[in-house]
This record gives sequence, C-alpha cells and structure tokens, in this order.
Amino acid sequence: QVQLVESGGGLVQAGGSLRLSCVASGRTFISFTVGWFRQGPGKEREFVAGISWAGGSPRFAGSVKGRFTISKDNDKSAVYLQMMSLKPEDTAVYYCAVRGGSDIPVDPRDFGPWGQGTQVTVSS
Repeated sequence: QVQLVESGGGLVQAGGSLRLSCVASGRTFISFTVGWFRQGPGKEREFVAGISWAGGSPRFAGSVKGRFTISKDNDKSAVYLQMMSLKPEDTAVYYCAVRGGSDIPVDPRDFGPWGQGTQVTVSS
C-alpha cells in the first residue's frame, strides 16, 4: 500500500508563499489521483486541489483558484502544492491523499490512504 509523507509547511506572513510536497513510498502515483485537503481549527476537512496522473486539467477549490497551483514529478513520485498570496484563512493542517482512477472528487471520503499532514500558519 502506498504511504504518503507531506512536508513544506510552516509559518508565513500574509501575502507570502509556501510549497508543500507529497511524496509517495511503497508504490508510485501511476494510475492514481492525488488530492490536497486542509483542515482548519474547528472546521471540517475540505478539498483544496487535485491532479490526476492520467493527465487532464487539475481541479481547485474556488477559495484558492488563481493563488495555488499543483504539479507532479513522475520520477520522484511527488506532488507539489505551490501556495501564493497566502491569507490568514489559509491557516490549516494540509493533507495529501490518493485514490484510484482519473476523476478528481472533492469529498475527502473518496480518498485514502492519507498522509500525516503538515501545518501551515499564515499570520496577518
């Protein structure tokens, strides 16, 4: 079974940028869809972005569209979430997760397994 490890979180001021990484071990991302989700304090886990290894356009939540990008590196079995123009409301634990197939649903229940998460804190 694939294991996922996120990294790249940290503390940043509003307007700053961070790049999160999700690296797979155990097997590659081939034939998977990878999603990024986040869970803020007292909030439910929500979809942020997703990308299919089969190709096609990535998918973004409306709240991050135009500020976040998602990319993948086949050789490194890694998916990256580049976050720009960060806002305090982006503060959350960010998780990556996988699912088989090429579609990109937004419901976290459609994904698994999950990584352990990485904390992103945006100060005002």
